[in-house]
Amino acid sequence: MDEGLAFDVFSRQCPSRGTLEHVTGRWGALTLTALSESGFRFNELRRRVDGVSEKMLSQTLHALERDGLVHREAQPTNPPRVDYELTPLGRAVAERLLGLIELVEARMPEVIAARERYDAARGGR
Repeated sequence: MDEGLAFDVFSRQCPSRGTLEHVTGRWGALTLTALSESGFRFNELRRRVDGVSEKMLSQTLHALERDGLVHREAQPTNPPRVDYELTPLGRAVAERLLGLIELVEARMPEVIAARERYDAARGGR
């Protein structure tokens, strides 16, 4: 696709929409921000991203690699060793995600209070 073209994530045909889904989905966001800490092998990354299944992590890494956000390095060893790290583009995206995560974590007392008010107004949950 020509780099001079404008992209519009609100258009269903725009390829930026798929990348946004990969980046902002639960596993994509957590995988990218985990990789911003350091490079990881697959099982190390799976332990860091608590709750992700092997299948979901594999799918997430493939999507992020295809989008140019993650670099996969396979070592010709026995057993095979595969390392994952962010590309420069992935690092830029992860930095933005980290800012959002830090904001959400810092404001969780407000979120919890809002949930409690909401639930109380609707008869509890």
